[in-house]
Amino acid sequence: MSESNSKSKFESVREWVVDHKLRAVGCLWLSGIGGSIAYNWSQPGMKTSVRIIHARLHAQALTLAALAGAAVVEYYDHRSGAKSERYAKFLAPVDSYSHKD
Repeated sequence: MSESNSKSKFESVREWVVDHKLRAVGCLWLSGIGGSIAYNWSQPGMKTSVRIIHARLHAQALTLAALAGAAVVEYYDHRSGAKSERYAKFLAPVDSYSHKD
């Protein structure tokens, strides 16, 4: 029972990430730069400018990896047809657009 509950939580997180890819990448970037700054500040003997540059480089690499992951998710959604099914519920049927003159 707990396995199905955790699976549904995982699925809900996955669906949120699929629906909000750029927001997820932005949050990952923000947490990456924050964590990198915190880590670099704990290292003694580094200048502040070097700490900031290292934090930016770490966050940039993490962002590129997240964007690549988002591209892979988009590719598989497009290939499996899940994306078209997701958007089909927002579109009206084709017959409703026909006009009678």
